[in-house]
Amino acid sequence: MTQKVFIGVAWPYANGSLHLGHIAGCYLPADIFARYQRLKGNDVLMVSGSDEHGTPITITADKEKTTPQAIVDRYHTEHVHNMKQLGISFDLFTRTTTAHHEAVVQDIFRDLLEKKHIYKKSIEALYCGTCARFLPDRYIEGVCPYCRKEGARGDQCDNCGKLLDSFELIDVRCKVCGGTPVKQTTEHYFFSLSTFEQRLKNWLATKTEWKANVLKFTNNWLENGLHDRAITRDMSWGITVPVPGFEQKRIYVWFDAVIGYLSASKEWAQHQNDHKKWEEWWKHPDALHYYFLAKDNIPFHSIIWPSILMGYDESLHLPTEIPANEYLTLKGEQFSKSRGVGIWVPEILKRFDADVLRYYLSINMPENKDSDWTWNDFVAKNNDELLGTYGNFIHRVVTFTSKNFGSIPPQGSLSEMDEEAVQKITETHHEVGDALDHCSFKKGLRAAMNLAQYGNQYFDKNQPWMTIKNDRERCGTTLHICLRLVQTLAVCMAPYLPFSSHQVWKMLGHTQTIASWDDALTDLKEGTPLQTPTPLFKKLELQDIVQEADPFSKLDLRVAKILDVQDHPKADKLYLLTVDLGPLGKRTIVAGMKPYYPKQQILGKSIVMVVNLKPAVIRGVESKGMLLAASDDTGIVTLLNPHDSSPGAEVGVDGIAREPVPVLEFEAFQAAPMTVDAQGHAVYHNKPLKTKTTTVCTDQKVKEGAKIS
Repeated sequence: MTQKVFIGVAWPYANGSLHLGHIAGCYLPADIFARYQRLKGNDVLMVSGSDEHGTPITITADKEKTTPQAIVDRYHTEHVHNMKQLGISFDLFTRTTTAHHEAVVQDIFRDLLEKKHIYKKSIEALYCGTCARFLPDRYIEGVCPYCRKEGARGDQCDNCGKLLDSFELIDVRCKVCGGTPVKQTTEHYFFSLSTFEQRLKNWLATKTEWKANVLKFTNNWLENGLHDRAITRDMSWGITVPVPGFEQKRIYVWFDAVIGYLSASKEWAQHQNDHKKWEEWWKHPDALHYYFLAKDNIPFHSIIWPSILMGYDESLHLPTEIPANEYLTLKGEQFSKSRGVGIWVPEILKRFDADVLRYYLSINMPENKDSDWTWNDFVAKNNDELLGTYGNFIHRVVTFTSKNFGSIPPQGSLSEMDEEAVQKITETHHEVGDALDHCSFKKGLRAAMNLAQYGNQYFDKNQPWMTIKNDRERCGTTLHICLRLVQTLAVCMAPYLPFSSHQVWKMLGHTQTIASWDDALTDLKEGTPLQTPTPLFKKLELQDIVQEADPFSKLDLRVAKILDVQDHPKADKLYLLTVDLGPLGKRTIVAGMKPYYPKQQILGKSIVMVVNLKPAVIRGVESKGMLLAASDDTGIVTLLNPHDSSPGAEVGVDGIAREPVPVLEFEAFQAAPMTVDAQGHAVYHNKPLKTKTTTVCTDQKVKEGAKIS
């Protein structure tokens, strides 16, 4: 019987490019699962979309001096394109700024308000006098009261995962101006989450098979007791509150975004010209609901979304399974849009085929613990496994058979080794399927790769290059079994590597696409012409990959604070600056800023430095680094200004991973030219230089296009 399977995938903020942490965390596992379920003959509806409301959007718009709509339009278009390139097979990837989504959210808001699951109350909120507005949570930063990590947001600490109240933060500050906000009274609507606590506990008691990390996050929330949450906020970007008197407020993004799963399902039904078709997944008694997301999103899907559904319509399905992943890290640090840490999807897709990336992210997937992306391991997995084991087996079998038979040879009598191979095919098909049924993606892929390894051994032991000379029938049987192995691999790999699996399927002479999971076990038709084989993958060289990286990635730019200024004893235009680089310590640099900044004006300033530049002796004094300044053709020379960023803070740009070389030659620095844009921002290829807390600009106004050196 056909099973209805709904797959909801976390909605990415449309405020920047996707990084590989997003793909490994939820989009790739969801796609693998969806493709497998479709091959099993199940009726799948997989939806997601761009999360286009909330403060991450407005913060990006503020930094770029543009509108939130311009930001979301740009990144939604990019997200859709990148998902297609990666083969992420959504039935609908929509966006939260559609009129349809707004109507569904407002309908649920009104319903919950009428049922008294939403109520109004006055609260104290943080108000920034300098910015003259109440500060949404992501406009607030401070020290986490639990783990004491700096940079915690007003709603959550990314370091320890705790959800926070803005008032809990230590040393709180406005993220825009750096000022200290104060408490003021404002009125908001609240969702009565606390009233659903016992119902949630009863429901969750049946979810003993959920992953340990999901149960841990969820139970931690419940053990602390559920608290009602504000459902509106003081801002101008978002879905309007459908209540008179609240025209200047907007619905909170956490409420808005999770409703996207239902609104996207209804929108998809409209595209099918059947407005009620969504009910087949949401109201059918045997439908299954899977939600794919990273661990920081767990409580919103295991507690908040189920509570909204319970309050709105008890006939709607609650989550069946939430196979949330841990984090993909880069050199041990969590991938993050806001901090500019990551390997960015638009850039890496220019360099590698989608299936190569899908393979490494699958075999290295952070299912039960964080996993680290390293270029060494990426190259090794590609060369030794994807190319050396899997690709090599496919190519040698199809090439040898095509050359010597031209078509699928007949299967003669089977030896004991042949029988073992046939049994191995059946066992692997079951093992991979069982792993995918339980969302154990690494286990399933490893089982398929073990079959490829076995195939190579079977080929070698049977030596078809020898039997073709003296026992053509035996050779044909060996190759027939090898081609059955190839066929099974093509199907078992199809959820993981859809592009290359389709190529393999065509090599076997199939004219249709892979249609069923059981296609792996179907008999091969003797005499079917084989397609001329082509290599599926290519060998990678680590040195070439490093050389291909964007020149900017090799720079180690940091914020430094000038502690002391002295005249250079042997040069009239040079200063000797002692600078503080925070965790990197103090050092001396030589800078030609004397004609442009008097000592008292430069002392105590925060600057941007290239800290990995090869040390140089300048007029007898060694300079361990170089500060950055902008100059135009009018003669103005001005330092870059990182504002209140801490000494040692990293400076980068969105979309380019930081991979600084230990020692940077000056020519390598010149290969990454930086300039100044019309807004006075320091930019590289039109992307602003940023620290964790601010966008870097110039200390004085210079012409657009001024060079930074």
